[in-house]
This record gives sequence, C-alpha cells and structure tokens, in this order.
Amino acid sequence: MDTNRAYGVAPFRIALLHGGPGAAGEMRPVAEFLSKNPNVPGVLECLQTSKTIAGQLEELHAQLVADASPPVTLVGFSWGAWLGCLFASRYPDLVRKLVLVSAGAFLKQYNRDLMPLRMQRLSIPQRNEAGALIAELEGSKMDDAMLKRFGELMAIADSFEYDPRGGGTTCPNMDIYRSIWPEAVRLRDSGELLERVKSIQCAVVAMHGDHDSHPMRGVEEPLARTLANFRMIRLEKCGHTPWFEKYAGARFYEALIEELRHDR
Repeated sequence: MDTNRAYGVAPFRIALLHGGPGAAGEMRPVAEFLSKNPNVPGVLECLQTSKTIAGQLEELHAQLVADASPPVTLVGFSWGAWLGCLFASRYPDLVRKLVLVSAGAFLKQYNRDLMPLRMQRLSIPQRNEAGALIAELEGSKMDDAMLKRFGELMAIADSFEYDPRGGGTTCPNMDIYRSIWPEAVRLRDSGELLERVKSIQCAVVAMHGDHDSHPMRGVEEPLARTLANFRMIRLEKCGHTPWFEKYAGARFYEALIEELRHDR
C-alpha cells in the first residue's frame, strides 16, 4: 500500500502526521487546504501502518527519504505530535522544524482530570455510552466501528464549537491503536518520552486550543523547561481538532501557514 499521499507540487518539504494511533487519513483536510496556498511548498500526508513505535519511526524515515526533500517540517497532530518528537530525536538531520498540534501531555501528572473533564462535557446519554465503550476498550471486544464511535464522542467533549465543514472523518484501525497506545503511555509515564525530547535540535512550535481537554500546561511547561527553541501558540475558542472549529479554524490555518511559508 502506498502510505504517502502527495498534495501540491515538489519539492515536498512538509509532512503531516496523523493522530490515533491508527487514525490514518484524518489530516487530509489540512493537506488539501495547505496545498492551495501558493506560499506553502508541497505537502506529504504520511499514513502510518506499523504496530510498534519503532516500526512507525522506520516507516516514516522510509516515507521521507523516498518522497520528501529533507530537511522537512513535521506537523504532528495529537499522537502524531509525540511521533514527530521521537522522530526528530532519532533523525535530527531530516527535520528542520516541528509543529505540534494538540499534543498530549508529556508527563502523566497533567492528565489527572482529562477523562473526568471529558465526561462532564457530555450529555447523560453520551456519558453512559462513552462509559460502556471505555469498558470495551479496556477489554478486548472493541472493533474499528466501536473505536470510531468512541472517537466521535470524545470529539464532542474536546470541541469548543464543532464545524463539520472542517473536513471528512476517518475510520480508525483498532489493531494499530491497541498495539501502539499502551507502548506510548509507558514511554510517557516512565519519563522516557520527555527524555528523548531533550535531544531535539530543531525549533519546536506547539499549537493548542484553550478548550482542549488535553491540558495545554502539560505541553507548554515540560517543553519550555526542556527545549531551548520552543514557542507556544494559544488558540482561543478552540478544542482538540482546530480545523473542525467554527471560531478557531481560520486562525489555526493562518498561524500554521505562517510557520510553513518560509519552507518554500
């Protein structure tokens, strides 16, 4: 399977990394929008298929060597932000800049209120449905369709004002999620994720919504302490997925294009 989708024309100096893990294709609306801007170089949407973090890092390396013009700017969304950090740590010569969109907290202690906050933002029927799906997620019965529904409920909780014109949806891969996510949690909880971040040499810019259930402090504070070249862009009236936000979508794209336009 071809795991690179190309938008615009060469040189391809921007690579988008989706979240999930296992939500390949969710950044298509962002890739399409960027490809229409004359100030932005060619964009690759890199789809990850490996079921280990090491495998996804090697897969991304092969994708960029094959089709990109390194060094590239990696734009990682949610889980993809962590993957981008791990990649920049391992392959510094291939990465010019990191843009982290709605990253998860880099240390466990910042996430104490994540799920309670999400549940509080749902209606009672939605809360009951989400609770039942969490029980399945912690077991072994959840399939792709159930994971998609859980993601839809969390999107409601994570959004400030959802705008369906932001783009389409994707069907996540439960096998990839079930394999990758526990490994990622172990990296974070052990402190190894932040330890690897210390070796990043390029500039790092984080973009985060002020209504995102994933705490902004969990990104800004650890990275500001760890990285010499770090900036945070705060997006007001914005949840976890900026391009789906009614009030913040335009501001998100404006800020992202400003970070990318110098790559041409």
